[in-house]
Amino acid sequence: MPHREELAGFLRSRRARVRPEDAGLPRGHRRRLSGLRREEVALLAGVSSTWYTYLEQGRRGVNPSRQVLDSLARVLRLDDDETRHLHRLADQAAVDAGIDADLSPAELARELVYLSEEIPYPVYAADVHCDVIAWNRATIGYYTDFSQLSAERRNMMWWLIGSPEARERLPDWEDDVQDVVARWRRVSASVADQARLRAQVAEYRRISPEFAAWWDSHDVREHRTRGRRFNHPRLGIVTLRLIVVDSAEMVPSSFVVYHAPVTR
Repeated sequence: MPHREELAGFLRSRRARVRPEDAGLPRGHRRRLSGLRREEVALLAGVSSTWYTYLEQGRRGVNPSRQVLDSLARVLRLDDDETRHLHRLADQAAVDAGIDADLSPAELARELVYLSEEIPYPVYAADVHCDVIAWNRATIGYYTDFSQLSAERRNMMWWLIGSPEARERLPDWEDDVQDVVARWRRVSASVADQARLRAQVAEYRRISPEFAAWWDSHDVREHRTRGRRFNHPRLGIVTLRLIVVDSAEMVPSSFVVYHAPVTR
């Protein structure tokens, strides 16, 4: 497919011109390439290293969504003309493959999680009601197996305040939950189904006095990167960095939460 090959070549050429120090990465002494490595682009863009490698190789079945393309454009420091060119190449490659490039916010979020299945750290997608709509295998070890919960309980807020397991898995449970409540407070202004939101808040207030106090404080917080400690059943205490992806195509209805190891 010529457009897929052109897309792959364009990505390789842009990656080669970005210096590690421009991306906030150490150059090191054993680096043979002047530009970024594939795995570095993948990490900075919040995608699987294997998936990005396949994209650069022009393989079939690798179809980046618009928000992933925007993330790649940011990491590769593309200007406006180059960004539009990147989107055109990806759209035409999707047309060549007979794929609809327009996905719903939830479908885009699920696609990101699906592409992150090989990552050894949690990646999950949620909506504005905190319903967990997709998760990779690593999420089970750090959080819980959401597939074992009923549909109405497959909700991150409910799990945090209503499941004893959450207090076991999160050593800093109070700080973590207070942070999530403040984030949800901000998002709640854009919730279309206000009746369900009010029912959720009423239920959570009933089962958790801590939630009631934090909700009533009206503290709000943007989706910012922060650390979170986990008590992993096999690995013990592990600290990961939360990175929330909520591009314009998913806002306000969905977002994806990545977890990365804390290296410094």
